[in-house]
Amino acid sequence: MLLIPSIDLRGGNCVRLFKGAFDAETRYDLDPALLLERYAGMGASWLHVVDLDGARDGKLGNRDLIAQLAAKGRLKIQVGGGLRSLPVMEDLFAAGVSRAVIGSAAVEQPEIAEEALRRFGSEAVCLAIDVKLDAGGVPRARTRGWVHESPLSLWELIERFAAHGLKHVLCTDIDRDGALAGPNLSLYEEGRHRCPGIAWQASGGVRDAADLAALDKLGVAAAISGKALLEGRMTAEELQPFLRDA
Repeated sequence: MLLIPSIDLRGGNCVRLFKGAFDAETRYDLDPALLLERYAGMGASWLHVVDLDGARDGKLGNRDLIAQLAAKGRLKIQVGGGLRSLPVMEDLFAAGVSRAVIGSAAVEQPEIAEEALRRFGSEAVCLAIDVKLDAGGVPRARTRGWVHESPLSLWELIERFAAHGLKHVLCTDIDRDGALAGPNLSLYEEGRHRCPGIAWQASGGVRDAADLAALDKLGVAAAISGKALLEGRMTAEELQPFLRDA
């Protein structure tokens, strides 16, 4: 399993949200470019960048900064947040981004995600499906910075896009995100059972190396970590087994 460090950008700053709430923000006094260098020096091969302004407003708010990070050529970068048109994705690819992470558009305008998979290929496109468990334990999608509820389940969305070559799915349990409460292992276990052909990226709740080992045991392809890395909760030695490229 590959560990992918995450940088969340809001107004050009590195931040973390608590359970996706924009009014529960922690800002870190860290330069995004220096943070990228730190992760590259640690041995990471990928970086996950979220444009939180884009996720909320529907258009990239940190595009130039993201292009600057990609231009360094130090890490392969996947970008999510506000990717709701093919021209925006094409622009990011031209700037050096390796993978487009499509979130809200996959739920609200599925034809965009379908066309992206066809045009750019399954390796260059990842669907970010952010979920909240309903009263029956079914993971239901949330969109636009997690503020809009959708009746669609995680499983219904994957079934739709599987016919179009979907491979990479980044799934976040928003009740775990930024909370350091541990990942939702049962969710990813069910995902692996239902959709064994999907390369799952687990996001939300990672606290320490034990959580990474638990996700690795489930067979997920990657784990996204933001807050735990920012706060130094894992040593470089503990991280090494999870920094090889997938």
